[in-house]
Amino acid sequence: MPKMKSHKASKRRLRVTRNGKVVRTTCGVRHNMTRRDAKTKRNRRAKSVTVNAGNVKRAKYALANNANV
Repeated sequence: MPKMKSHKASKRRLRVTRNGKVVRTTCGVRHNMTRRDAKTKRNRRAKSVTVNAGNVKRAKYALANNANV
């Protein structure tokens, strides 16, 4: 059997913390920020958001060959 490969797109978008939480960056901050109010822009500046519980198992499977999993 060949080795199982990690999902490269998930590897770039997600990371696993030391406690086992899966973390991703906030979406919607690339452009069209002038139409957003200050509160939305401030909240979108947050570095990371935890992945919802339903997708944690799937995300860890995609990142199976990475560190901290």
